[in-house]
Amino acid sequence: MKTALVFGATGLIGSHLVRGLLDSPDYAEVIAVARRPLPLSDPKLTVLIGDRDALPALAPQLVADEVFIALGTTRKHTPDEAAYYRIDHDYPVEAARIARRNGARAVLLVTAVGAKAASGQFYLRTKGETERDVIALGFDDTHIFRPSMLIGERAEHRPLERLFIALAHLVNPLLRGAADRYRGIDAADVAEAMLAAARTGAAGLGIYHWREMMALLPGRRA
Repeated sequence: MKTALVFGATGLIGSHLVRGLLDSPDYAEVIAVARRPLPLSDPKLTVLIGDRDALPALAPQLVADEVFIALGTTRKHTPDEAAYYRIDHDYPVEAARIARRNGARAVLLVTAVGAKAASGQFYLRTKGETERDVIALGFDDTHIFRPSMLIGERAEHRPLERLFIALAHLVNPLLRGAADRYRGIDAADVAEAMLAAARTGAAGLGIYHWREMMALLPGRRA
């Protein structure tokens, strides 16, 4: 039985990840790093309160077989680009580095569709550089998940996002072939796909867009 380490446990994907890991018989322990306590308790769950600045102090406790990273912010919450980069790039990379140093075999990272280190767009460039630097750490297994619009209930009120989600349900069937990577996807499905990828134990690098994630969920209607 394995130990899982989760960063971003209070987020839309991360909250589903934690519940899925706790329900899975494959894991004996789930260590979640979060900025605030989680609204659940379980004998398998250890919650460490902290952020990127706390990583050096937390490092001895960040020991796991697999590390799941679903970290990120928004320009609304973090308008300063330097601060944004620290959250979306520096934090995931440093978390993965510490986990790797502590013996983690696999990393499962959420970025975004269109992520590219050479992109001219700050958001996509940041995600691409995060991918690049996590890949360079040399995990046995590296799984990168690139969702487009995330569908799910958030704690905060985002009226514009609700509009885009409603549109996604209408537009998704029209996005076919190579364009299907831009389909909106339920955050719960992303989390479930990450758990399924971890179960495969496939070595090397895997990159998952909408189609590849849905392929990991054969019982789910696309």
